[in-house]
Amino acid sequence: MGKQEDFVLRALEERDVRFVRLWFTDVLGYLKSVSVAPAELEGAFSEGIGFDGSAIQGFARVTEADMLAHPDPTTFQLLPWRGDSPATARMFCDIGMPDGSPSYADPRYVLKRTLQKASEKGFTFYTHPEIEFYLFQGRPGMGEEPVPVDRSGFFDHTAQSRGADFRREAITMLESMGISVEFSHHEGGPGQQEIDLRYADALSTADNIMTFRTVVREVALSQGIWASFMPKPFTTHPGSGMHTHLSLFEGDSNAFFEAGAEYQLSKTARHFIAGLLRHAAEITVLTNQWVNSYKRLIGGGEAPSYICWGHNNRSAMVRVPMYKPDKAQSTRIELRTIDAACNPYLAFAVMLAAGMKGLEEEYELPREAEDDVWSLNERERKALGLEQLPKNLSEAIRVAEDSELLAETLGEHVYEFFLKNKRAEWEEYRGQVSAFERDRMLPVI
Repeated sequence: MGKQEDFVLRALEERDVRFVRLWFTDVLGYLKSVSVAPAELEGAFSEGIGFDGSAIQGFARVTEADMLAHPDPTTFQLLPWRGDSPATARMFCDIGMPDGSPSYADPRYVLKRTLQKASEKGFTFYTHPEIEFYLFQGRPGMGEEPVPVDRSGFFDHTAQSRGADFRREAITMLESMGISVEFSHHEGGPGQQEIDLRYADALSTADNIMTFRTVVREVALSQGIWASFMPKPFTTHPGSGMHTHLSLFEGDSNAFFEAGAEYQLSKTARHFIAGLLRHAAEITVLTNQWVNSYKRLIGGGEAPSYICWGHNNRSAMVRVPMYKPDKAQSTRIELRTIDAACNPYLAFAVMLAAGMKGLEEEYELPREAEDDVWSLNERERKALGLEQLPKNLSEAIRVAEDSELLAETLGEHVYEFFLKNKRAEWEEYRGQVSAFERDRMLPVI
């Protein structure tokens, strides 16, 4: 038993913890939880908690169902919305097989494996997400248009704002769980909010995003409202993204910074961006995994639809933020395609893999996009060599089916299950008769 495990066992007694929730995610990014009594935790640390993997999306076939959840003691936190006495805590788990090997289907292991490959080359991967979501007046009914909690806009400060009250309570809860928040504000759509998490290593950030989505939903329900990370809930209002800032560090040194270089970007950063761009279409099925994700990407505005990069250009897929003098550590790039409805473990894994491929193969960075890409016509985009991202989930699946990068990064089992699930989602979606069709055709045909 190590120091971290001893700390957790002492904390259970000192904080009157009666229930410990062991968290993990399925391949699609849904949070799973099993609750154990404190007395069982010592055994869970040494042996794991057994469960039926065949009941979890993408985890195992019935013939290989037995799996073990091993709690990670470094992720121990109390759940503030469950009260103080008795208290409830949670830990994220690594999923293992009965023979002690890691589960090939565990998204957290997919990310850890990719991070290890980068670590062997001397790099640590840091991420910093800007998470957007909508707040609605109660849970929307089937087929009903959701009603936002307010009619405010970008950065609006309004008296007795439901959004401001919500953000204050959610941030207080997040910080009580050790998740640092950098900024928060009202976004452009009615009822739309943004909360930005402080940068951390990619594994911690992925854990934090899973916790963030849970906290946001819990706080909303406690206030009698409903929170949704759906990428595009309204036709006429902005979609919700999760612009994510990325950087590689070598020890304490930012590998993306080079004094005197254009935009202070090192060769490492330029190759990394080139990798993201070359493999952009392949990784889109992971960064934008739902049929609704593509309604946001084709909507224009600040949602990128073309494969390009630019300095401080918010229409580009990859943006290089303005350099701040004397802040070399903050040199980073920003991926603007990703949305918060993704599985963050798998999305971060393929983002890192794409960037590292560019680094290893020394991909050449194409010319930057200096214009507002959305304001250009098709001929101008073609002249600049701008290729479009997949327009829908079906296109994203087709590109992913030919991707060696995805197959290698995700592993055969996760790769095949994920694409099989996405094909089923697309076929179900394709057969649906929409309100648009009824409204347009019933009165006249």
